Amino acid sequence: MKNDVTDASLLRLAEQVAEAARAHRQTLVTAESCTGGWIAKMLTDIPGSSGWFECGMAAYSYEAKQALLGVRPQTLETHGAVSRETVIEMVSGALVHSGASLAVAVTGIAGPGGGTEDKPVGTVWIAWKRRGGYPTAVTFHFDGDRDAVRRQTVAAALHGLAELMA
Repeated sequence: MKNDVTDASLLRLAEQVAEAARAHRQTLVTAESCTGGWIAKMLTDIPGSSGWFECGMAAYSYEAKQALLGVRPQTLETHGAVSRETVIEMVSGALVHSGASLAVAVTGIAGPGGGTEDKPVGTVWIAWKRRGGYPTAVTFHFDGDRDAVRRQTVAAALHGLAELMA
């Protein structure tokens, strides 16, 4: 994924997701940490999104991830917020706490600080899941500053939603 993701390219991706959601009669929920609601914002920028977008949850803190998404304290303590295990619990919890048929969840280190040797700035986990299905979780290593990492995360999340409905 390039680190020069533009507003126009994000809007095109959101429109593709909207088209697919309408065509397949799907409803969506987002569970966002490092993007702070940016995925939900892009989706709700589309006119008529109330017909297929259910809700978005921005959960930055451990407490919010637990309360809003049902992420287990043991998962956060053992694996940390930026992990495969956490993003899977986030995407599953988003479906449990909503009526949506599809979910996307993101958690990562956008920077400029917060990175470690094991999880450098730009490390992002994204998961997608259909209601009743199994989650798919992928780790990304994005380049650039905080804005670039977040833009690339939004683009990858939207792209994955479009693919899931293809």
